[in-house]
Amino acid sequence: MAFKVTPWETSGDINYDKLITQFGLTPLNDLPEVFNENVLFRRKKIFAHRDYGRIMSAMHKKQKFAMMTGLMPTGKFHIGHAILAKQFLFYQKMGAKIYICVADIEAYHARGQSLEDSRKIALEEYIPNYIALGLKKENVEIYFQSNRSKNVKKSNAFYRLQNILARYLTFNEFKASYGDVTPGKVMAGLLQAADMLHPMLEEFSGNVPVVVPVGTDQDPHIRLARDIVKRLKKPKFQQLCSTYHVFVPGLNGGKMSSSNEKSYIALTDDAKTVKNKVNRYALSGGRETLEEHRKLGGIPEKDIPYQWLTFFEEDDKKLKQIYDNYKSGKLLTGELKQILIEKLNSFLKDHQKKLIEAKKVLKNYIDE
Repeated sequence: MAFKVTPWETSGDINYDKLITQFGLTPLNDLPEVFNENVLFRRKKIFAHRDYGRIMSAMHKKQKFAMMTGLMPTGKFHIGHAILAKQFLFYQKMGAKIYICVADIEAYHARGQSLEDSRKIALEEYIPNYIALGLKKENVEIYFQSNRSKNVKKSNAFYRLQNILARYLTFNEFKASYGDVTPGKVMAGLLQAADMLHPMLEEFSGNVPVVVPVGTDQDPHIRLARDIVKRLKKPKFQQLCSTYHVFVPGLNGGKMSSSNEKSYIALTDDAKTVKNKVNRYALSGGRETLEEHRKLGGIPEKDIPYQWLTFFEEDDKKLKQIYDNYKSGKLLTGELKQILIEKLNSFLKDHQKKLIEAKKVLKNYIDE
């Protein structure tokens, strides 16, 4: 089947091997043992990269490096966000300085959402959940694009960089990367490049390696920023590093989306809601009849509850047993859904307690 992957649309049955070739990426193989501690690396959910060797070298030599990521505050914080947050929690544990951008300017231009609404959603949904998931306040900067920092030198350096970058790209390059563009989208694109590159300014972390973990739909942003680095005379940056993760499937198939409540589990959903959503909306890889399922077995690769367990079940042996039992027909669709429901509700019960405490310390995390 044909598939489409752009910053604004992801559809079809995605072939990640073809994406690697199409986007000129490098498969992520032969990682040091420490990476196996993280389920996303261990199970190849993070599958490709650009220039990641410098990050591994910095980690091995215990040298400084940074990780930069962003969030689009346009809906509820859901399971997909939580799974991908495991990446920057891993990097923080490995000693990275973490930069998290709230893309309120981008949401204003691309989604028509007010700065006030973006701020409200970020402060009520995203940032408290990051804290509850384990983000430490040491060595982290969370900021809004519209208000970089209360530190004047840092804020001036950030917005000055955005204007400097404008000299090194043409309108035709924006159009080639993004299609139909407006002046506002061009400004947002330059601001996003500044987001990715500014950790290397002396006012921030200095000229250290920076990795940006993204889905392949965000690769045009990475390519533009990397093109700028090649041309930029001053300040002189190291080339940006990036990794690419698979998309977390929605309950009803396709990419999980905050705009479709049938596709996700929110981290504030109660146990009854989780049970109802999984039972009603989660696409199954089971057969049409019980007799067929017992005889032919289920198809784990097409089963959304099983796919979610590949992100959530940390025990490799237990996951393999679930796979084998479902594949053989021993485990039924309803039973597999129940395994996921119990896993999710156990996680959410603990998380929601931590979320209450996280909101009490929220103001300590914002750099403004």
